[in-house]
Amino acid sequence: MSAPVLEMKGVSKRFPGVVALDSVDLEVRPGEIVALAGENGAGKSTLMKILGGLHQPDRGQIRIDNRPVTVRSVAEAIRLGIGFIHQELNVLDNLDVAGNVFLGREPVCGGPLKLIDRRKIHSQTDSYLQRLGVNIPSETLVRDLSVAQQQMVEIAKALSLHARILIMDEPTSSLTLTETTRLLEVIKELRTQGVSIIYISHRLSEIVDLADRVVVLRDGCNADTLSHDEIEHDRIVRLMVGRELGRFYVHSGAEKKSRLFEVRSLRTKRYPASVVSFDIGEGEILGVAGLVGAGRSEVAQAIFGVDTPLDVTMLLEGQPLSIRSPRDAVRHGIYLIPEDRRQTGLILDSVIRENITLPALQSHSVMGWIDAAKERTTASEVCHKLGVRAPSVETKVANLSGGNQQKVVLGKWLSMNPRVLIFDEPTRGIDVGAKAEIYQLMRSLAERGIAILMISSDMEEILGTSNRVAVMHEGSVTGILDRNQCSEEAIMRLAVG
Repeated sequence: MSAPVLEMKGVSKRFPGVVALDSVDLEVRPGEIVALAGENGAGKSTLMKILGGLHQPDRGQIRIDNRPVTVRSVAEAIRLGIGFIHQELNVLDNLDVAGNVFLGREPVCGGPLKLIDRRKIHSQTDSYLQRLGVNIPSETLVRDLSVAQQQMVEIAKALSLHARILIMDEPTSSLTLTETTRLLEVIKELRTQGVSIIYISHRLSEIVDLADRVVVLRDGCNADTLSHDEIEHDRIVRLMVGRELGRFYVHSGAEKKSRLFEVRSLRTKRYPASVVSFDIGEGEILGVAGLVGAGRSEVAQAIFGVDTPLDVTMLLEGQPLSIRSPRDAVRHGIYLIPEDRRQTGLILDSVIRENITLPALQSHSVMGWIDAAKERTTASEVCHKLGVRAPSVETKVANLSGGNQQKVVLGKWLSMNPRVLIFDEPTRGIDVGAKAEIYQLMRSLAERGIAILMISSDMEEILGTSNRVAVMHEGSVTGILDRNQCSEEAIMRLAVG
């Protein structure tokens, strides 16, 4: 067995009031994929930020090639051969692919004129793209690439920096199933080329498929390390959360009743020639599957009144609806939990209390003055009901984990008696324990008779939680599958048109 290329021994890090890491160990060998698993707040990001030069440890040692090193900055990490692919891509969409790969390190020519050697950077970028098996001209503007292709540009940049240790943080969170499959193939190919990879993902099926070993963190400590033969979905879950979660996906016990909500002949501005029609029964979870760009989020935004549809007929309990704005949708009990909760679902600098009561300020005010005590009562009741983990309702939402932020988004609508709830990517970037809680909440809402429209790119989630699945392709619903018809193959056949 080869010697480790990276060793982190006894790494500890404390922030005001929080022990983020407590004597954590991690080692990676050449050409090895080590998955780093753990719930939100387990310490994964802090450990990787220390390795990437963004934080300094309070205690512990980092060794590369059996030599102690101090990673004081990002530049120092790069010099040591450490590359970091962040969940939020760091690309400049106004530059071409080559410009992004060599940004700040452009080779020059022309003597004292120091002109950028365009031929050289394009030639070298093409060689890195070829190594990744990516057929993209290096002259292509990044704004014209898909998210998956932009992800490949980030990897090409890391390779151009001669990275031997590649940290990948949730690299597939915004990718379709097909794009994810391609990226996982690239990662396996990099392993054969001797690149060591630290892989962070909440999608445990990817970890089971990819990892040579799994290091599990819990509450800032090492929970255990699993060798290749020991890697199992349920075993990782037990180590992450410290308890049994029971069955992850359990369908609502509520049978589909009469049609509660109907959408007929919906045409969006993005796909003006395509028509979307479906209905959701009382107490039903209708999953919406499809590739990225299929028009699923546009449908959600049109229903909620964020975007004005070109044409649509909507009925709630058989009565026609006219929704021209989110205010109209809210008035009818139709609420949206958006895909990007941080950008469009929450006010991060405000506290939990203010976020939960924001849509219903009128019922929390007296003669035009906000009643903070009444807000606190409502917010406390909602947080208790949803299991929001926070010191108090006066905690800033920005300081919550992803799962708790999602519960706050849901909480502001639950206090207003919803009839129809639209979940757009309900568990993106959420750890396995919080996912189980979100699924349980969705099931309990369905059992109360609420109609749920759930948009998701996670095939396991779609298959595991939906009573029926509507599949979209290029702005149209290409089929609606009953529970007994649902399979990955059937969904993908409809998703690709």
